[in-house]
Amino acid sequence: MDIMVIGSGGREHAIIKKIKQNPKVNKIYALPGNGGISVDAICVDIGAKDIQKQVKFAVENKIDFAIVAPDDPLVLGAVDELEKAGIKCFGPNKNAAIIEGSKVFAKNLMKKYNIPTAKYCTFSDSKKALEYLETVPIPTVIKADGLALGKGVIIANTKEEAVSAVKEIMEDRKFGESGANIVIEEFLTGPEVSVLSFTDGKTIIPMVSSMDHKRALDHDEGLNTGGMGTIAPNPYYTEEVAKECMEKIFKPTIDAMNKENRTFKGCLYFGLMITPKGPKVIEYNCRFGDPETQVVLPLLETDLLDIMIATADEKLSQMDVKFSNKSACAVIMASGGYPLKYGTGYKITMPKDLTSEIYIAGAKKENGELYTSGGRVLAVTSVADTLKEAIEKSYEDVKKIDFKDKHYRKDIGAKCINL
Repeated sequence: MDIMVIGSGGREHAIIKKIKQNPKVNKIYALPGNGGISVDAICVDIGAKDIQKQVKFAVENKIDFAIVAPDDPLVLGAVDELEKAGIKCFGPNKNAAIIEGSKVFAKNLMKKYNIPTAKYCTFSDSKKALEYLETVPIPTVIKADGLALGKGVIIANTKEEAVSAVKEIMEDRKFGESGANIVIEEFLTGPEVSVLSFTDGKTIIPMVSSMDHKRALDHDEGLNTGGMGTIAPNPYYTEEVAKECMEKIFKPTIDAMNKENRTFKGCLYFGLMITPKGPKVIEYNCRFGDPETQVVLPLLETDLLDIMIATADEKLSQMDVKFSNKSACAVIMASGGYPLKYGTGYKITMPKDLTSEIYIAGAKKENGELYTSGGRVLAVTSVADTLKEAIEKSYEDVKKIDFKDKHYRKDIGAKCINL
């Protein structure tokens, strides 16, 4: 089989490394991929949002199966166009990807079908939003409606921050047209849990839970990022919580999407908070999370490509999906200054004796050497019998990898070791 994977980050590298293990796989093309991915796949210079070129490439190269990994092409309808051209795909169509593409849609869906989430109001007029802010308790959460590279959510700890957030999103268009509408919602408390799931619209199979670390600095301080590290499984996600999530959140969401004629097939990501009143949905994503994928897939024991094909064929109920009961830790090594301004083009040196799996996100290859080319450069992932061992193994290798201005958190998973 010849496979095409759309995307260019660490998540895509993790997917590619996993599907490479399937003996049926012949060639893997990454569109566009990156310097690190080029070791495991053939990189093709076609952007993740260039759907017409993706379709043309898939047809000309007789691609047997396509995996659309990032949110942008899914929301823009890449799966629809590829399927129209006769290419089988893993990923939701445009009609279903709206669950991430519009936070207003997602919140209204949850309200309509009684899926537990934070109380909220939606606005398309900044003046009305600012008036509403006078009535809400602080802290409060303000979200741009559309996609914003995982950065369109602002937790306002003062009234001034809340007013500033509304003006930045709606009036200054900090996130472009994604900020034409906003959601203002209640601030929830409790541990956060990420649960990725395979679903073919009928069957839903949750993957092992994980915990992301969003803030740029230790002790959850600093700016929000796309994610600075993850651990799996998440110790707060107990069997009891998992059961409640399946009954009140996972199955009801799949049923709700079916009732709305938006059947979801692919990977549905549930961003949850375990509040004192039980688990609630913070957000949905219509794809594998990044960097959650980098800890979840190393624990997957069933063949990933077989699961993806079964999902596309609506035969997921026939799959026996198994995960290891070990633990995994991924530490993100980023460019100093991320998520704001940072330099690129610095040589990455990695010794041969690393025991961790390295997933490259922001790097280019020149003359056989890797150089930094993005904010999040790579993920160092280790698997071990205990979380403590996995964390220690990852950090041992982090210290051996070098590039100018490297930045990483030193406390990934630390708060979970003694739970």
